[in-house]
Amino acid sequence: MSEQPHYRRPGWFTRNVFNRLVAGLTSLGVSVLGSRVLEVRGRKSGLPRQVPVNLLSLDGSQYLVSARGNGEWVRNVRAADGELVLLLGKRREPRVATEVSDADKVPILRAYLKRWKAEVGAFFDGVGPDSTDEQIAAIAAKHPVFRLAANS
Repeated sequence: MSEQPHYRRPGWFTRNVFNRLVAGLTSLGVSVLGSRVLEVRGRKSGLPRQVPVNLLSLDGSQYLVSARGNGEWVRNVRAADGELVLLLGKRREPRVATEVSDADKVPILRAYLKRWKAEVGAFFDGVGPDSTDEQIAAIAAKHPVFRLAANS
């Protein structure tokens, strides 16, 4: 029996209130702690799909982290060969996402948790920014991370 990929589906409040509020503010050009709207081609429909995400800047690189695990946007980014667009107001930033290996995620997850633990901490099984490298490495496989590069 194969184990299903880790994913925590958002609740009604997150889907219908919080995500819409953040997406609305972001579409007006207001970034909430680094928020952007991720636009990616749907793997089944081929239509553009949008979801608010937290853009992490660390050591000169930018990352997207899926706190909830292998959700729809993660699967769509993989199926689109990493091609996506980040939206902030009217600005569209085409990017290419490359998935980060589990072995390289520890400093990225630590920085992500340092910045957004209050918002996403519940999805990390008690692991936080002050956890040991070993504790963060133990949950790394549950949280896809993508390094972003410009797509001209």
